[in-house]
Parts: sequence; structure tokens; C-alpha cells
Amino acid sequence: MKIIRMDIKHGSVTLMPETLDDFWVLYNVIDRGDTVYARTRREIRLNERYSRPEKGRRITAYLGLKVEDVKWDRSMNRLRIHGIICEAPEEIGEGSHHTFNITLNKSLKIVKENWMKHQIDQIRRAAEKKIKPTLIISIDDEGYCIGILRGFGVEIRAEEHITLPGKTRSEERRRALRELFKSAVKAIDETRGGGEMPIVILGLGYVKNEFVKYLEGRPEIKRSIIDVKSVNSTGKAGIYEALRSGILSKALRYMRILKEAESIEELLKRLGRGRGDVTYGIREVQRANSLGAIEKLLLTDSYLREASDDERRMLEDLMREVEEKRGEVIIVSTEHEAGAKLSSLGGVAALLRFPIE
Repeated sequence: MKIIRMDIKHGSVTLMPETLDDFWVLYNVIDRGDTVYARTRREIRLNERYSRPEKGRRITAYLGLKVEDVKWDRSMNRLRIHGIICEAPEEIGEGSHHTFNITLNKSLKIVKENWMKHQIDQIRRAAEKKIKPTLIISIDDEGYCIGILRGFGVEIRAEEHITLPGKTRSEERRRALRELFKSAVKAIDETRGGGEMPIVILGLGYVKNEFVKYLEGRPEIKRSIIDVKSVNSTGKAGIYEALRSGILSKALRYMRILKEAESIEELLKRLGRGRGDVTYGIREVQRANSLGAIEKLLLTDSYLREASDDERRMLEDLMREVEEKRGEVIIVSTEHEAGAKLSSLGGVAALLRFPIE
């Protein structure tokens, strides 16, 4: 993310998304009721006072929108910001609806009445850290699964399931493994699209090590391997196990997703042990906040986005109070397993400094 101008005193921040992960940040930073400014294309109709208006023409203009909705269009790699025009040239006028399509390297200005500390922190982290997407392959004698790990979660890109011949049919088994490795390499090439990408190899048993040896014939892939780890699960489950257990910390030490996963695992661990220094559900979390007990406030991104106006104001007050009391606010993406787990607890929880009854 490129920060073009940050004027918090007057409530405005001008940004330019530079990577796909930046869309996740903007998706969570832009709220209903904010004003967003961007250059856009808009059709204007001529002579609309007549019964048969002339054909309209499209013009480029710099507009301000009062935000009503934000959608992240992953298929088109863009952010769609919908709202009511509140500032525009005279020929366009105000009061009608419009949608900005924000793409990579297109700047926009966001104006808020109040910026939350965690929102500014998200933007600054995105500006400071240029996170490379990481390719993860989980491979074993049942097949392989390839995913790309980005800041917002894991995107599964390829899977293949096989049944190897028994150990007594050793030659057939070796042939089947070679075919599996050949297919996995082809899938890696297609996923990387000819570009460089860090690679982590996961698996149970000896197959992952045999695959690493096989890659000696593809040095351009092998030199991209940054870690090889053992997991107890196969396929997609192996990738999620690696995220939960923290064994990807070498590859992901700068990535937000690891921090979120670790926080949710700590939450579940405390709940499993029946400890009193954890709570969930909005009422219980509010009570913990009134006692100054919250060390980390955890909310899912969907819980925030889907809140009504009154609920959003309540949540913003809660987050602000937690930050004022030196607590940390962590917004957890529902794009990965940790977010799904927090959603099952109502979308809001807290790790506490001390037990409360």
C-alpha cells in the first residue's frame, strides 16, 4: 500500500493499493458513512428534460461518494465502493448513486469523522511490509494440494488425489509416485505463472522428502523452497494444520494471518481448560471491558461489516475504549479457518489480563 497523504487531523487519508492484499485492508477500513473520493467514469445524458433524451456520453470526473456498501470482487481483482454522490462537477450533479471500481495502482481518498487506531495501524503495516504471496504444497502418498497464502487467507489452487499400489508392487508404486511428482510440478508451474514465489513443502511420511529430491531436476523451483515441514494431516487439512500449529512461522513471520491464527488458538486453548481469563459474546466482552480486563479484543471482519449502524457505533466505542486502556484490537479475516472458528463463537471474543467471574 502506498500512503500518498495522511492528514488524520482533518480525517483524510489518500492511498494507492499496490498488491491484492491491500484490497483486504481497504475492505475492512472503509465503513458505511465514510466519504471516498476517486477519479471515475460516469455517463451523463443530454437534454433529459425532453421526452426522448439524446444518447449519453461518458466522461472522466473526480467524485465524492457517501459510502453505502463495499464489495471485494476477487474474480476481477478490484474493490467496488457503492454510494451516493456528494461532491461532483455541475454537469453530473449530486444525489444519485454511483460505484467506484478501485483497481491496483488507482488512488483514492478516504475521509472519516473518526479514525480508529487499529485502522491506521492496518494501513501503516500494509505500507511498511511488502508481503510476497507464498505457495504451499501439502504432498503425501494420497496426493497433493497446492494453495497460495496471502495476507487475507489461503486460496486453494490445485488438488489431486491418488491411490498408490501396495508396497509389494514396488515398481508400480515408484512409477505412480513419479507421475504424482510430475503432476505436482506442472501444477506449481501453473500456479506461479512463470514468476518467482517462495515455496513451503508440507507432508507426512517420506513422500515430501522424495519430492524435494525429485525437484533437483528443476533447480528454478528448488531454490524457491524456504521450508520443508512435517504435518499429521493430508491435503488441504495439512495446510490448515500448519497454520494452526505455527510451523509456518519461518515463512509467515511478517504475515497478519499468523498473528490472527495464534490468537484464536490461544482463545480456544483457554476455553478448553476452563480458564476465567477469556470471554466471548458481545455482552460478556462489554462487561470485561468495563473492568479494564481486555488484553486482546478479537472481532471478525464480517461481524463488523454486517453490523447495523447502531451496532457499529457500539463496536467502535468498544474498540476505542479497549485501545485507550492499552488493549489490542485484532480484526480476524473470515477468509481463513481462524475467522470461521471465531464466527462460531459469535464473532467477538477477548483474551483477558486477569480472570473475571
